[in-house]
Amino acid sequence: MSEFRFAHPWAFVLLLLGTWIVWRHWWRAKDATALYSDLGLMRGLPLNWRARLAPLPDVLRVVGWCLLVIALARPQSGQSREVIRGQGIDIVFALDISGSMAALDFQPDNRLAVAKSVIMDFVEGREYDRLGVVVYARNAYHLVPLTLDYHVLNALLKDVKLVTRLVDPSGAQTSLDGTALGTGIAAAAAMMRNSPARSKVIVLLTDGATNAGLDPVTAAEAAATLGIKTYAIGIGRPGEVPFEENDGTITTIVSDLDEPALQRVVEAGSGQYFRATDAESLGQIAAQIDRLERSPVQRQVIIPWRDQVECWLIFGVIALFLERALRHTLLATAP
Repeated sequence: MSEFRFAHPWAFVLLLLGTWIVWRHWWRAKDATALYSDLGLMRGLPLNWRARLAPLPDVLRVVGWCLLVIALARPQSGQSREVIRGQGIDIVFALDISGSMAALDFQPDNRLAVAKSVIMDFVEGREYDRLGVVVYARNAYHLVPLTLDYHVLNALLKDVKLVTRLVDPSGAQTSLDGTALGTGIAAAAAMMRNSPARSKVIVLLTDGATNAGLDPVTAAEAAATLGIKTYAIGIGRPGEVPFEENDGTITTIVSDLDEPALQRVVEAGSGQYFRATDAESLGQIAAQIDRLERSPVQRQVIIPWRDQVECWLIFGVIALFLERALRHTLLATAP
């Protein structure tokens, strides 16, 4: 529900101060006396425009003062807090960014581009699920913490690059390539360690066998003790596949996807294993995971207040400027 509020309502005390100043000025003017001859003879004479507009500067001063006080009170508009109830889960995607994800068996896109598009497709239509992303190669990194802000998640995910395309500040190529499945699982589990959700899931996306870091089966078992289930998606076709080198040349590599090892990982993590050989099957896998592990949740959504100060401030300054301009030009009076 739309609402309106003042962030600093104490500022309206200044209106009382302004009222007291105006009253004091009026009282002094009332007590002022001057001797004139009879003014009765001037009754009924037409008033010129200057006489008719003489009160205008005072009116503008009062209006300008009130507008500035309102601006100081910081008016804001926004939405009230809402509690949304539905079916949701906490999901962390552990995304492999090792060099082999440059394979082009999903031509014209490489494996990483297709994996990112599948995550983005999965995000579409989310409303109650908190989603996070971990990227890993030889090491693992938290890319997006658990969030309901899917726009930010997609924006950050689009910028994910292969670890072999990263460079250090001196311009040298990094040496962080590798496939540390266990480290990726551990990083994803750490992200959900303090989550109050009843259902927590890790979705592991990889195209290679473990060659660095923690043992993935041990990592999945540790995650299971925290109530976190591990699902795995094996990406890529078996055998030789085209591969794009950093210089743009196309060669071939042999897929090293270790499916038996991934089966052991999901068994330890009480999840399921899927094999993806093309973009369409990846989408089907995402849809299947979307139907799993759902439980009642409620989310409190708070839309931030938006300041509405500018118009009050601008019109207040304009009113005071006109008051001073008129008082010293067209409607100037003798002291």
